[in-house]
Amino acid sequence: MQRMEEMILTQGKVLPGGILKVGSFLNQQIDSVFLREMGEEIASLYSGSGVTKILTIESSGIAIAAAAGIVMGVPVVFAKKHRTSNVDGAIYAAPVHSFTHGIDYQAVVSTDYLTDRDTVLIVDDFLASGNALHGLVDLCGQAGARVAGMAIAIEKCFQGGGDELRAAGYRVESLAMIDSMTDTEITFRR
Repeated sequence: MQRMEEMILTQGKVLPGGILKVGSFLNQQIDSVFLREMGEEIASLYSGSGVTKILTIESSGIAIAAAAGIVMGVPVVFAKKHRTSNVDGAIYAAPVHSFTHGIDYQAVVSTDYLTDRDTVLIVDDFLASGNALHGLVDLCGQAGARVAGMAIAIEKCFQGGGDELRAAGYRVESLAMIDSMTDTEITFRR
């Protein structure tokens, strides 16, 4: 998606440690017009794939997942990063390591919201090493749900997660794919 690349180049900022800050349009402040475009692009990419639910993980993936869910006309489920008092009853749980925050947590989803009748599109804001996506795939597996594929706003290809998931047989569609980043330059995969 050319527009995502343009937004990254004009509004993104590379921080130490390989972190791409896109808070001005995607993570803290959301450009709602651009969000709609992302939802439409994701819906177009997965048109005809039989998606019945979209699954993401809190919190930055929720807006993108909701935009795609609105266009596709399907519910959006988000895994919480910790079991809280409002998650009652049986749950699916999967360990996830956060690259950005450097912590481990348990992603949890109520068994009420993910079933073996679902065909799931996994949506997230970033794909780096793939830890969050592996956790979401694990949750789908526990539910017996089929994974239609993954839609990612920004993939940091140099961290290998997307290549690993594709090699495992998953369809991964990223709106922008970054091959390398330095403090002064971002190179996109063509």
